Amino acid sequence: MAMGSGPSSARGARRRGRGRAPLAEINVTPLVDVMLVLLIIFMVTAPLMNAGVPIDLPDSNANALAQEPQQVEISLSRDGRIYLDQTELAPGELPARLASMPRDGDGKPPLVTLRADKTLDYGRVMQVMGELNHAGFNAISLVTNAAAGPAPVMSSSATAP
Repeated sequence: MAMGSGPSSARGARRRGRGRAPLAEINVTPLVDVMLVLLIIFMVTAPLMNAGVPIDLPDSNANALAQEPQQVEISLSRDGRIYLDQTELAPGELPARLASMPRDGDGKPPLVTLRADKTLDYGRVMQVMGELNHAGFNAISLVTNAAAGPAPVMSSSATAP
């Protein structure tokens, strides 16, 4: 029996890898699967990350108010520190920061939502509200927890004359 250059020997050469072209395709299906899972995780957790300053809000039975797009959040932590949105302010810095806030076309300041820890002294909360009133912020929403659940709700609104 003689070995020839028939079709069977060509098949053997391809099996050994000499005649194959390199495969230059990337399988993106696993990448797409991972990205979709991450997207779902972020979509579920984003609404839960509403407040950046950890505050133990008081409970209330008041009805929830609608959220407005242009609002400023002021938070008072348990130890009395003041946060404007999520930035901690130095003592005495709040009036200057309030004065520098942009007004709308009618000259009205943005809505202020006040979040204060429930163990905080009432006088400290009133001091901050007085500074807000002095700066011209007369519409202040107080943020509380709904009595049925732990999600923060803008539940009552205080308007100063």
